[in-house]
Amino acid sequence: MAHIVILGAGIGGMPCAIEMRDMLPRQHRITVVNALDYFQFVPSNPWLAVGWRKREEVTEPIAPLLARKGVGFVAKAATRIDAEHSRLELEGGEVLDYDYLVITTGPKLSFAEVPGAGPHDGHTHSVCAVGHAEAFWADYQKFLENPGPVAIGAMPGASCFGPAYEFTFILDTDLRRRKLRHKVPITFVTSEPYIGHLGLGGVGDSKSLLESEMRNHDIKWITNAKTTKVEPGKLFVTQLDERGDVYKELEVPFKLSMMLPAFKGVDAVASVPNLCNPRGFVQIDEYQRSKAYRNIFSAGVCVAIPPVEVTPVPTGAPKTGYMIETMVTAIVHNIADELEGRAPHTKATWNAICLADMGDTGAAFVALPQIPPRNVNWFKKGKWVHLAKIAYEKYFMRKLRTGTSEPIYEKYILKALGIVRVVKHTQPAQEQELPNVRHP
Repeated sequence: MAHIVILGAGIGGMPCAIEMRDMLPRQHRITVVNALDYFQFVPSNPWLAVGWRKREEVTEPIAPLLARKGVGFVAKAATRIDAEHSRLELEGGEVLDYDYLVITTGPKLSFAEVPGAGPHDGHTHSVCAVGHAEAFWADYQKFLENPGPVAIGAMPGASCFGPAYEFTFILDTDLRRRKLRHKVPITFVTSEPYIGHLGLGGVGDSKSLLESEMRNHDIKWITNAKTTKVEPGKLFVTQLDERGDVYKELEVPFKLSMMLPAFKGVDAVASVPNLCNPRGFVQIDEYQRSKAYRNIFSAGVCVAIPPVEVTPVPTGAPKTGYMIETMVTAIVHNIADELEGRAPHTKATWNAICLADMGDTGAAFVALPQIPPRNVNWFKKGKWVHLAKIAYEKYFMRKLRTGTSEPIYEKYILKALGIVRVVKHTQPAQEQELPNVRHP
């Protein structure tokens, strides 16, 4: 009998636990460990921050969900991973021994890299957690009584730019509906070298399409922006040129600000010798397995992926929902293979597929593979994406509550985007079929 411990209960960890339980024989024990006792659907946080969602719509207590599947749950933070002895140490001194450890912690939000940033001891907000989004909503309601300038964007080293764009357009839409947009200048401040870079070197016509949307919505922008510090009501920004030299020093005023931070690996993971890169992200092989410890696997944002390209201000590569879904499936199949005495053979995809809401419309992109050069490089916008993002939220939460392990992207989203021949995660990259992508 093997004991599989899954560290982290987010968009990667919860589906991993459900899929693992459905695949493995019952004699194998599965335990999920998470610092919080509830699941949060992070993609909905931009809606929560402007009052379009309530907390109970996008969160769910973890214990009863897993109990129905026969999966154990411990609501404690991990303090140390003793990888040499296959042991996980938790707050309060509890110890869990494991045969396999799956790390799906997500990132540590590194607000401290920019003095004065962050929702706790700083002056900027975030939509990276439910509590952060609720804090914005509380301040936003006061802001609506006496509006002023807003600064939104991403700090140096950020890798997940989509939510910054989403939040910009969602806030714009909400202010227009309230007839207050004319009182709120919006400035988008990003470490990307150009609008629509997205940490991916651009996807299709993302640069011109997103620039056009920002012009149409009266949103100003600053690219190659290295935010150096934040004071009450003011971002201090060094703007670099394409060679990385200082082009301009700027002070961006705000009455309300949401700036996405850079990510790092969580402390308990980052401190394990030889497990991670210098930023604390887990280094894995083609089977999602640690290069240093053969019984440790990892999926999601906590996995090390190199930047797509060197940029004047550091940017990272995002891990999108489709990629995370296939990482999880690969881990489940590979652990099942090992338990049956077979060599692991399942590989995740390095393809990026994303649905980004823009308030009353939306943008979708497909990058196959994520790192250029690509076989498919596609970016489209339309009302249908806004509706698809809502459907994705509702379906994911329903899947979670009912304990269903079917893959969302492969079964529904790829078909909705018009990808006729699905790229299978079980095929090596050089053998993948090229999908026929069309606009729905």
